[in-house]
Amino acid sequence: MQLPRTPPMRLDGKRALVTGASSGIGMACAVALAEYGADVVLAARRINRLNELAQAMRKEKWNACPVELDVADVRAVERVVNQQGPFDILVNSAGLARHGKALETRLEDFDTVMAVNLRGAYFLTQIVARNLIAAGRAGSLITISSQMGHVGGIDRAVYCASKFAVEGFTKAMALEFGPFKIRVNTICPTFILTDLTQNTFEDPAKRVWILDKIKLGRPGEVEDVMGGVVYLASDASALVTGASLMIDGGWTAD
Repeated sequence: MQLPRTPPMRLDGKRALVTGASSGIGMACAVALAEYGADVVLAARRINRLNELAQAMRKEKWNACPVELDVADVRAVERVVNQQGPFDILVNSAGLARHGKALETRLEDFDTVMAVNLRGAYFLTQIVARNLIAAGRAGSLITISSQMGHVGGIDRAVYCASKFAVEGFTKAMALEFGPFKIRVNTICPTFILTDLTQNTFEDPAKRVWILDKIKLGRPGEVEDVMGGVVYLASDASALVTGASLMIDGGWTAD
């Protein structure tokens, strides 16, 4: 009897671009990919933080190269991808939030969130895919979305709008890019303990709301996302596209 073999999760020989890599989930994703063998380009606006991260990763004998980049600047994204790519793996973790009541949403806050979370994510994915197609290479393109791309949340109308849209274009791009062997997926974490969520956790009422909704009884840590990103980046998920990997502690199971 010939037994099946688990597809490899190693990423040796792969080039990866991770945006939002200067902290939080993005940094954790960059570390995870490098740990599994990928050559990682670290991109974010805070170049000093990226330089520190790259130095720490190189001490582990991992390949890491920092690049200053604002994903809202589509022309800059195009230049970086054209110069550094093609990338076999994209992890778009760049994102921001302007939380508040929907009745009080300001136009400038809406535009700022959409410029990064939606417009930036959309065109970054498009540009990386174009380079892969031109090179005749397969790829795995991942956006860090959110459980809030599937449910509503307190004071999160704008953020939810951006993440629901990310989920939509991910499915559509998966259909379009599938014939080129390019997979497009999202990771949807629950509330992860990072600088971005600190203010929310400091609000007692919202903290109770969060812990009540997470069925496993705790908020997430960045380490909770690391296995998921390696899985989606690797051949272990070779038949997975147009999907949302929920890392939400059961929040959306209701």
